[in-house]
Amino acid sequence: MSERPLNDDNGSTGPEGDDRFAEIVDAETERDPDLAVIEAGSRTLRAQAGPPQGDIPARPEDPETDRALREVEAELAGRWGETKLDPSLVRIEALMDILGQPQRAYPAIHITGTNGKTSTARMIESLLGAFDLRTGRYTSPHVQSVTERISLDGAPISAERFIETYRDIQPYVEMVDDREEHRLSFFEVVTAMAYAAFADAPVDVAVVEVGMGGTWDATNVVDAGVAVVTPISLDHTDRLGATPGDIAGEKGGIVKQDATVVLAQQPVDAAQVLLKRSVEVDATVAREGMEFGVVSREVAVGGQLLTLRGLGGEYPELFLPLYGAHQAHNAAVALAAVEAFFGIGSQHARTLDVDTVRRAFAQVSSPGRLEVVRRSPTVVLDAAHNPAGAQVTAEAVTEAFGFSRLIGVVGASADKDVRGLLEAFEPVFAEVVVTRNSTPRAMDPDELAAIAVEVFGAERVQVEPRLDDALEAAITLAEEEAEFSGAGVLVTGSVITVGEARLLLGKG
Repeated sequence: MSERPLNDDNGSTGPEGDDRFAEIVDAETERDPDLAVIEAGSRTLRAQAGPPQGDIPARPEDPETDRALREVEAELAGRWGETKLDPSLVRIEALMDILGQPQRAYPAIHITGTNGKTSTARMIESLLGAFDLRTGRYTSPHVQSVTERISLDGAPISAERFIETYRDIQPYVEMVDDREEHRLSFFEVVTAMAYAAFADAPVDVAVVEVGMGGTWDATNVVDAGVAVVTPISLDHTDRLGATPGDIAGEKGGIVKQDATVVLAQQPVDAAQVLLKRSVEVDATVAREGMEFGVVSREVAVGGQLLTLRGLGGEYPELFLPLYGAHQAHNAAVALAAVEAFFGIGSQHARTLDVDTVRRAFAQVSSPGRLEVVRRSPTVVLDAAHNPAGAQVTAEAVTEAFGFSRLIGVVGASADKDVRGLLEAFEPVFAEVVVTRNSTPRAMDPDELAAIAVEVFGAERVQVEPRLDDALEAAITLAEEEAEFSGAGVLVTGSVITVGEARLLLGKG
């Protein structure tokens, strides 16, 4: 890391730096006077990239390995799914005890929030790897293969290692199953597999994304020194709460005693809850728009060029091969999290080596997040599944691609705010093809179409119950008139829809 001394107590790098960062505060921060009371009791952080990312793995070529993986997948699928929750850590804690507490064998960065968690995790992983740390990353849900959820050194673990890890812990899983009221869930077992695989590797640091919420999430048996909260919005309201503040109360459970908390921009009520939690556990806080942020960004070929303000100073000319303002903010959060992990802002007044940071960001990928999978016409995949996610995707696809005509393919889950999602896309979709993915949670296409007709009007809605037919219909609509040679297709609504479309379009 390169030394970069700062000139005053609040981390400025001179008058010009003060002016530029003041613009961030003015542009990005909605302050509430009541927050001052909370902040008076908190410590705020002031300044007092890795191996290439692996792509989505295909099915194993070896028939025996493929058979063994399918057996494991079937056994996992026979457990409670990820949407069936019991607000308790009893089972996962019992399993961790039997396994010898593998999650305590390495430091961790723990990530919660509503949108942007996986992309932020992948950026953090790339940054840590660039500084020669061996990383383990745990994210969910997967796009195509369950093995994606557990990564070592920037790439999903092999099918063979996934199978081996499952079989290694299976006897202990069954011991816990036998003595608890409910068997361990799918998510609890895979979480235990990740923690065991990281300890076995061993990794230097684990980057862990929560599955849902925070306090009662199975990942929360880890004691992370850095907690990250990406933007909170309404999602899973039946389980997490009806307001951003309520949801923040659940997500704030990952903030541990004396940790460092890196907060993306939040609604005021969510910020109040998170800062109050930080005071209670004597955590140190770094806030986007205050201690760090996006100084500037411009669209570039294949992504965007950023200048970020970190906890230790400014990082200019960072190329990020991802689209959208939201990804720039994710990058700022990821950078601050890694700086905090290295003690910058609390123990050290310096920046990370900027060339290493540039190399790390340039290598980031995030499959299924505004991912281009076909040209002529251009087909883009994005896993937006709630109104807030749809809003930033709509803005990003408009900015990055400038399509003359955009056709949407939407397959959503029945338990989501589908109307809100469709309303966010209405201004940018010329027409929409509604469909479904293969999961039982998928909304019936006719029900989805009824809502779409109310939002778009009947003349802009087409129904295709099969996803392959929906893709073909959308591509045909994009191609049908020569004057619309700049037309494109956006497939969205669910991670599952995006994963299945990715396979159908030859990316699996």
